[in-house]
Amino acid sequence: MDGVAAAGLETRKGPGAGASLSPPELLRYGRHLLLPEVGMEGQLRLKAARVLLVGAGGLGSPAALYLAAAGVGTLGIVDFDRVDASNLHRQILHGTSDVGRGKLESARDRLREVNPLVDVVLHEVRLDSSNALQILGAYDLVVDGSDNFPTRYLVNDACVLLGIPDIYGAIHRFEGQVSVFHGAKGPCYRCLFREPPPPGLIPTCAEAGVLGVLPGIVGSLQAMEAIKWILGIGKPLIGRLQIFEGLEMEWRELGLRKDPNCPVCSEHPTLTELIDYERFCGIEPGKDTGAGDTITPAELEQRLGGEAPPAVLDVREPHEWALANLADRGAIHIPLGELSGRLEELDPAREWVVHCRSGARSARAQELLQGSGYPRVLNLEGGILAWRDQVDPSLPES
Repeated sequence: MDGVAAAGLETRKGPGAGASLSPPELLRYGRHLLLPEVGMEGQLRLKAARVLLVGAGGLGSPAALYLAAAGVGTLGIVDFDRVDASNLHRQILHGTSDVGRGKLESARDRLREVNPLVDVVLHEVRLDSSNALQILGAYDLVVDGSDNFPTRYLVNDACVLLGIPDIYGAIHRFEGQVSVFHGAKGPCYRCLFREPPPPGLIPTCAEAGVLGVLPGIVGSLQAMEAIKWILGIGKPLIGRLQIFEGLEMEWRELGLRKDPNCPVCSEHPTLTELIDYERFCGIEPGKDTGAGDTITPAELEQRLGGEAPPAVLDVREPHEWALANLADRGAIHIPLGELSGRLEELDPAREWVVHCRSGARSARAQELLQGSGYPRVLNLEGGILAWRDQVDPSLPES
């Protein structure tokens, strides 16, 4: 057994005295029981383990499926979103009939089919500083499948304060990353990324896209690391960041060092309680990324029907425009990536309202226009998703 894994094993509770597997469990986990590294004791450890998945999306889906299939006794899932048709190419917990349902309900039903012997605990809340310690504190380790920086920093800090490992995964287009952050035995997420990137610098999957199979690979690796940790076998990814480049089918490993001045996991931390992670990541409460002036869908609808209506600029990608757009309201379409080279198409004397899917890309377009001599530019709060929800429900999902 690897020394790091064995050291981690000491901090976890094993199966209680007299614990055993039922005949259905013996049959279900028979191939595990054949492995000397697992065996009866290991399977009982899996049965006794409590694992929390943050997110039931692209990464959380494969991780949840494999952890449930492996016999992890208690699987908690934190999510508050609903299944959208655009999720289905990568979020394999959910199917076509689940569109519109809460992701937790869909995940629960699917996991019951995979393994009814596992207890699935649902936390239908937005994870934040007010509830993170209470929720995470009920589990042995966390598999972080979040897709935004505030949640990643929140999960990291909460795990450090609670002394539990954070199984990290991230995806972007064709590339994935996996590591295990555990402040008590190695570096944490803040040791790698001391400060978050500026808001809007890193595009989301909705903006940049992601190959559907990629989160399956990364989420499965997160499940593997979680199982290794529970069993105390192998060499965990503590102090190591695995990077997978799908197009070239290449793996790279970066060695990570603990930051002696880390604000949360060093010997003399300056951060000893959870903070406002939205503000820490530069996101102003109540607004999308970007600090420019905004307009609500209802306000825009009213102004489009009045005198001197503003011009509407859609900065989404062509396939998004083709699916749903505001062309009937006079919107014009220039993708964000082309905007700087097509400014001559826009009249700087007019007032402009820019929008994208949810508000992040349009915030960057707003900054670009304002810095290029366009004095009156508003960002549509919530983008076309909010317009559909608040003004025109007949608009197709984008």
